[in-house]
Amino acid sequence: MNAINLAVLLAYLTVMVWIGLRFAGRQKTANDFFLAGRNMPWLAVAMSMYASLTSAVTYMGLPGLAYRSNVTLLAVAIVSPLLAPILIFLFYPVYRKLNITTSYEYIGIRFGPVARKTAAALFLLARLGWMATVIYAPAMALSIATGLPLLASILLMGLLATLYTVAGGLAAVLWTDVVQFVMLIGGAIFVAGVLCVKHPDGMSGILSFAHSHDHLQLDGSLSLWRMTLTGVAISFFFQMMQDYGTDQVTVQRLLSTKTKGGMARAIAFNAGVDFCIISLLLFIGLGLFAYYELNPGLLPETISGDKIFPHFIISALPSGISGLLIAAIFAAAMSSMDSGINSMATVVVHDFIGEGKRPVHRARIVTAVLGGLATGLSVMLFFVAKAEGIIKTFATFMGLFSAPVLALFLFGLLTKRGSFKAWLPAAVIGIIFTFWLQRTEVSWIWYFPFGFAATFVQSVLFSSISAGFSPDPRPSGL
Repeated sequence: MNAINLAVLLAYLTVMVWIGLRFAGRQKTANDFFLAGRNMPWLAVAMSMYASLTSAVTYMGLPGLAYRSNVTLLAVAIVSPLLAPILIFLFYPVYRKLNITTSYEYIGIRFGPVARKTAAALFLLARLGWMATVIYAPAMALSIATGLPLLASILLMGLLATLYTVAGGLAAVLWTDVVQFVMLIGGAIFVAGVLCVKHPDGMSGILSFAHSHDHLQLDGSLSLWRMTLTGVAISFFFQMMQDYGTDQVTVQRLLSTKTKGGMARAIAFNAGVDFCIISLLLFIGLGLFAYYELNPGLLPETISGDKIFPHFIISALPSGISGLLIAAIFAAAMSSMDSGINSMATVVVHDFIGEGKRPVHRARIVTAVLGGLATGLSVMLFFVAKAEGIIKTFATFMGLFSAPVLALFLFGLLTKRGSFKAWLPAAVIGIIFTFWLQRTEVSWIWYFPFGFAATFVQSVLFSSISAGFSPDPRPSGL
């Protein structure tokens, strides 16, 4: 990281804070702080939604997986458009009809206040672990690849994202995410172009080289022990239903749109971008594989997996350009960080402690505390853990805590007499089962769907056969 790259990175960070401060003081109500007055243009919401969920876990992890194995995760690009109609016609009409602020308010209406707090608590646990990972993992890779101190990278990303989120609320998060979206997409397109230029036969040469080394294999079989196309499609169908249909990070953005049509357009836009960018990031991984296999002396032995992408940026691209792309990795982490703490603060205020007499002041305090907590957890990882394989780490948190939440939402939406008392023991069993599963040789792609299935099936079973689980009839109008 020479002086030019550091200057570019600092300029990017300064712009992010400036955007946040531009919105400071404009929030008069909790609705302004948490939902930007429900008046955001759909395209900005769509870009923010994509930037929020496309963390550094995706931005670095997908090229890393394609580099060391294959492009089986291409199934995710196919699943995302298939999910769009389910989101548009099953989940969001209910949310908009109820005029809710958090998705867990729906759970409260459907199953009662205890169920609402339980689902909200599981969301907080999942997102805290997720945020710690999406800060720590890119900071670790950037530190090794660029020489930036690891602890400094963690604190820089965490504290600055917290600062502008506290200042400007959801409006600041959305507009900083728009900038970060442009950097993420532009950076990926640029790197893919450079890799094509560096290979003697361009794109076709990269694909041919990858095919000859079995990196283009698309195994359609079903296996518990390895990633296959079918397994990835099943896994991410449910995982992305949770991410886009029930998780507050996404729900909060889509509820900030002006109209139902804008919400639908944002979902469709996000699905299309998902298809393109997942394919592009996997292609980058294949390009990196071809580049370093043909130039083995350019890759140090200490650089592997998720660290290869940032190493290529620093070592193979000119100064200034490489600084912009390193900033794009920071953007991937910070867009997830700001969205996470803003959504968590919304849940804490609306589902647990209430708005109080000074709702915006309270919201800012809660946001600051959560930002500090997430940054602190990342620092703990710095001292006690090695987060290797960041996509697997992400799947571990989501399988444990988010899979039971999706089961509860579908239990409420798809059944008329399902009860929280039937779901609760099923969720406990599902979490224990998933915890055990993660200590076996079963592939990480099955953590989420197995956790979901264990909870949902047992919820239906308990609700059907046990008189002790009294039903919670669906309220009229739902």
